[in-house]
Amino acid sequence: MTLRPTLEPPRVGARLAGTGSATPSRVLTNADFEKMMDTSDEWIVQRTGIHTRRIIDKSADENALTLATQALTAALADARMTGSDLDLLILATISMEMHCPPTACQLIAAVGGQNCGAYDLSAACCSFVFAMNTAWGLIRSGMYRNVAVVGADTISTFMDYDSRGRSTAILFGDAAGAVIMRATDDTSKGLIAQTMHSDGNRWVDLYIPEKMSHFPEGVEPNPEALHRVQMNGKGVFKFAVSTFPDVIAQTLDAADLKPDEVDHYICHQSNARILEAARERFGLPKEKLYVNIDRYGNTVSASVPLCFDELRRAGRVHEGQRVMFVAFGGGLTWGTSLWQL
Repeated sequence: MTLRPTLEPPRVGARLAGTGSATPSRVLTNADFEKMMDTSDEWIVQRTGIHTRRIIDKSADENALTLATQALTAALADARMTGSDLDLLILATISMEMHCPPTACQLIAAVGGQNCGAYDLSAACCSFVFAMNTAWGLIRSGMYRNVAVVGADTISTFMDYDSRGRSTAILFGDAAGAVIMRATDDTSKGLIAQTMHSDGNRWVDLYIPEKMSHFPEGVEPNPEALHRVQMNGKGVFKFAVSTFPDVIAQTLDAADLKPDEVDHYICHQSNARILEAARERFGLPKEKLYVNIDRYGNTVSASVPLCFDELRRAGRVHEGQRVMFVAFGGGLTWGTSLWQL
């Protein structure tokens, strides 16, 4: 038997050349929730750190596609590119407009892309981080040079804004964020280390049932709960508090770096207390772990790129820095993507 030679990937790096983000026009405050259900601003802030969040206005035709289009258009402009320059688009989302076609295909058409590969990637709140790792691998293979990774979710469409949604609706908001990744001959730029994990045995802690058979054993099927987020808040919180710092440590070990050698930790915004616990464990100054959950809530796939875009536009992120993207979510899933900018 003749063995085929192993092909080494081309010597190529990747730049994060542009970013963009978009949020809906409607602001939902804690005071608004006080009128909808039995809760209070103090109760919400103490448990989540959230003061406001944005949700789409369906009467204004806002949806995941419109938000993604705004974010990607801004990212392309930031990178001084057009949609026709893209080779591939990965849309990280759980809020697809339809099961078919992929919303990514509608998105690339909306920005003028031509014959560009496009598909949706769904890994709950980890979708964007997993998509970044996937995009890096495709660029590293030498087959793609200009890749857009977009995170967009309108999780408000899976919420009840009344007493039934008291434990979930207060947490979430809608948004989109985008990053343009470009191949470069500078091999010092690109992914340093990454992780992607899942524990499918714990899917029951966070899920959105679409039919009665989707309710897990021990849970009474409820037709009013169909297409609504079902979450074991205590279970997810406990999982996140332990997993979040562990996956950061795992990534630092893989990269042979110390915590203070990473300039920014851009983390999924699920709960302010979880973020603070991770910051304290690694002794990080506040400026190294960005927080915007107070203004936007948990925006699912958009959470990480929204933070990254805000940091770049504030002039706090620049070439030469190391940035770690971190997320966890339904699945249960968790992962990281550590970059040299």
